[in-house]
Amino acid sequence: MTSADVTAYPFDDRADFADADRGFVGALEPCVITNAAGRVVWDNDVYGFLDADCPDTAHPSLWRQGQLVSRQGLYEVCDGIYQVRGLDLSNMTIVEGDTGVIVIDPLISAETAAAALALYRTHRGERPVTAVIYTHAHVDHFGGVHGVLDGPVPILAPHGFMESAVAENVYAGIAMSRRAMFMYGVPLEKGPAGQIGCGLGMTTSTGSIGLVAPTIDITRTGQEEVLDGVRIVFQLTPGTECPAEMNFHFPDRRALCMAENATRNLHNLVTLRGAVVRDARVWSSYLDEAAVLFGGDTDVAFASHHWPTWGSDRVVEYLSIQRDLYAYLHDQTLRLMNSGLNGAEAAEVLVMPPTLDQAWHTHGYYGSVSHNVKAIYQRYLGWFDGNPARLWQHPPVEASKRYVDCMGGVAAVIDKAVAYADAGDLRFAAELLDRVVFADPDNTAAKEHLAGVYERLAYGSENGTWRNFYLMGALELRNGITASPPDMGSVELLAALTVEQLLDAIAIRIDGPRAWHERLSVDWRFTDLGVTHRATLGNGVLTHRVIVEGGDPADLTLVLEKGQMLGVLIGAGLDQIGHEGDLEVIGRLLAVIEMPDRNFPIVTP
Repeated sequence: MTSADVTAYPFDDRADFADADRGFVGALEPCVITNAAGRVVWDNDVYGFLDADCPDTAHPSLWRQGQLVSRQGLYEVCDGIYQVRGLDLSNMTIVEGDTGVIVIDPLISAETAAAALALYRTHRGERPVTAVIYTHAHVDHFGGVHGVLDGPVPILAPHGFMESAVAENVYAGIAMSRRAMFMYGVPLEKGPAGQIGCGLGMTTSTGSIGLVAPTIDITRTGQEEVLDGVRIVFQLTPGTECPAEMNFHFPDRRALCMAENATRNLHNLVTLRGAVVRDARVWSSYLDEAAVLFGGDTDVAFASHHWPTWGSDRVVEYLSIQRDLYAYLHDQTLRLMNSGLNGAEAAEVLVMPPTLDQAWHTHGYYGSVSHNVKAIYQRYLGWFDGNPARLWQHPPVEASKRYVDCMGGVAAVIDKAVAYADAGDLRFAAELLDRVVFADPDNTAAKEHLAGVYERLAYGSENGTWRNFYLMGALELRNGITASPPDMGSVELLAALTVEQLLDAIAIRIDGPRAWHERLSVDWRFTDLGVTHRATLGNGVLTHRVIVEGGDPADLTLVLEKGQMLGVLIGAGLDQIGHEGDLEVIGRLLAVIEMPDRNFPIVTP
């Protein structure tokens, strides 16, 4: 979002630069990573332009954040704990044990994770991976797991990890993936007038995504585990940055991992790509609990993004400010809501306290005060603001046609929008031009004017994800829809799901109207699991349950192993699978499964 007074920012405070460089061991040269076919999946060198002074096309505070976050290489956090930063959106942390290393959060892609581990081994030797820890269920913290595994090892994750991973990466994965292109600006040219990061990191890698299910659940705060001789004490933090998340402490090394609950920015309470709204009140309370539980016994706190904080007093101060950040947003939004303001109104008037605003790590590089306030409103009161005029509004195209008609037609609205833009009211100019584009999507003049307004809004935005959304909007208005990259992880992610999760994933793709009059049932008899699941389609709904065989037979019974199920569901054939009943039932089921358009429009109707 745009800052009103950049001159008040503490640009002379260089502590973050010292901390970001502390412990540097070595960089990856060149920092360009390719997949087996030679396609580039990560290029950090492209951000070399950030070494220059901030241009007019970027917010100085976001430029500063980009300079910090684009640093890459292997860094020593403390004795026996290292981080690889700048090889993906997130950090990979490596903890040395008695016989090998524990990998924390193996990035998004197998290729970047493998490169990160190789960089560590170049400087620290060929130590095997003896355990993996997922701090939470976002893909940048588990997707690269196949790039670090040398064989079966314990994999630890917070309770509810698989359910959370499925809900975000599978159930709503297509919509989130499309919007994530805008949020991270992956297709944008990297440069002073283009993508300069997203505040949390630079961008997302585009390699092979995988998932190996956890073998050890962390179910309570205070749970202690010993991995390869390393003692770890866990703190569960559900409902914070992820529905399933945890912090943990290394008491023998006086080091604290804060997962993604305390990073060097104001985080999202709801992401622009879409997610379940997070609980700012609970988030704040867990930060306070972490400070109480571990602060006095901690010399360094690190996270899965950005750089560490050293010194017990500094760690406690950092956690306390982060705690107050989310508590202030929560409490003041509720105060304004209870005074009668809706989400947009509350977001417009809420101002952060000067003490919080002077701390760089509270700035809205990734989340923003504006959209976080609206998220809190949404969490408590939902989408409806109570005004009956907004209870049953026309959808965007129909509403836009009527607004444009009321304002005198397309040409008149464009003229008014240009006047507002010239006067500096870019927000209303964008709203007017967006109405024209949705009322008359072939109007190239309106698209170009709107693209120009989006660029100007981007250049003034301190928030990296806002900047990327604006610039992606401009790109698609001018050039049409940018296709999503190949979905390298779908099959691997689906293969890791339980039977119940796979059937749920199919259920949400049933084309209800096409399936209204279809009636069928399929028994899935799994020889390796010793269980039978019955899936029944009726009234456009696919339901399923575990059954005890011996009752009424299904229309079709498939006899198979769990690993063969995905092949059946994607239409790969039944050659190796036993069956009883009518095989045509599978074809009828597959016929009503919708394959969504992964490249649906966002800035045009």
